[in-house]
Amino acid sequence: MFNLNILKMKTLLSFLVILTCLNINTKAQQKSASVSYATENHNFGKINEANGSVTYAFEFTNTGSEPLIISNVKASCGCTTPEWPKEPIAPGAKNVIKAIYNPEGRPGNFNKTITVTSNADVPTKVLTISGEVIPKVKKVEDYYPQKIGDLKIRSNHIAFSKLYSTEIKTDTMGVLNPTEKPVKITFENVPPHLKISIEPDVIQPNGKALISVTYDAVKKGEWGFNTDRIGFVIDGNNQPNNKISVSADIQENFENLTDEQKANAPKIVFEKTEYDFGTIKQNDVVDFTFNFKNEGKTDLMIRRTKASCGCTAIAPQKDVIKPGEESKFDVKFNSRGKKGKQHKTVTVITNDPVNPTTILKLNGDILVPESAEIKNDSK
Repeated sequence: MFNLNILKMKTLLSFLVILTCLNINTKAQQKSASVSYATENHNFGKINEANGSVTYAFEFTNTGSEPLIISNVKASCGCTTPEWPKEPIAPGAKNVIKAIYNPEGRPGNFNKTITVTSNADVPTKVLTISGEVIPKVKKVEDYYPQKIGDLKIRSNHIAFSKLYSTEIKTDTMGVLNPTEKPVKITFENVPPHLKISIEPDVIQPNGKALISVTYDAVKKGEWGFNTDRIGFVIDGNNQPNNKISVSADIQENFENLTDEQKANAPKIVFEKTEYDFGTIKQNDVVDFTFNFKNEGKTDLMIRRTKASCGCTAIAPQKDVIKPGEESKFDVKFNSRGKKGKQHKTVTVITNDPVNPTTILKLNGDILVPESAEIKNDSK
């Protein structure tokens, strides 16, 4: 009988504990913020690109018992800008989250999202905007987006993306004179491997002209990526910023090699192509040697070596490496004025048809003395 009473008391206590926990959990669940949106999706329908940005305000209510705090709102792309209340929203209060969509340069259908993060019982909510952008009717000036002086130009850069070392190529670029007076165009600082002309050389008011650039890779005599800047002279006035650039990636043409030529080609093989110099102090100099071998059957020729910045110097031991011969590149990195993580490269261009371009990498970390940091901060 005594044991039975004890058992009943234990059962009663267990029941009370469970009931208390349930009550606590229920109160905890009730004491929270909660969000109810009037809508979670909005379709703008057809909007005109020419009219600029459009905005929709997603209205919501805090239906919970605690203040609602929105910690972040993130858009799915840079074309959409969100705006949201930064202060807590009281229970029962209403507010809005705005989604501002910029249609410029984005014709056609769109579907974008903004993700809302808060202290609500559902902490993450995704809102959606959609619609169709009707492209604006372009004016003549819209086809010439760049400016040189008072003139408009299609681009201030002509790029010969791939140019074989024996090739000569020509490209063109349009110019518009939106002014009310005729303008005469000439060019300065044109290197021997470029020919540049404009037709007509006097552009009438609201008239157009065509610039023609011919690139002679043989005369250039360089390999890899090269850039030249040409002075654009308007009515005899050569302003420092009035320039166009011409670039070319000059490569060797291996497309017509026979199977026999490929089998007998040079082959550059490095012991390693990356060096981590660890942690050094500012103004320290790092020296490292990249060793390699010509494992091919004909002479390996070093066409060009180029460092990614002036802080890195490279010295090839020789330019022609016989089959089976070993050689090296001595690389020197000067950390003067540098700090933090460093990633420098050296580009090596050869006549190896399989690996004509090799990127050598130097990585490390530079510590700045405390005195130098204080001195820099005081400037």
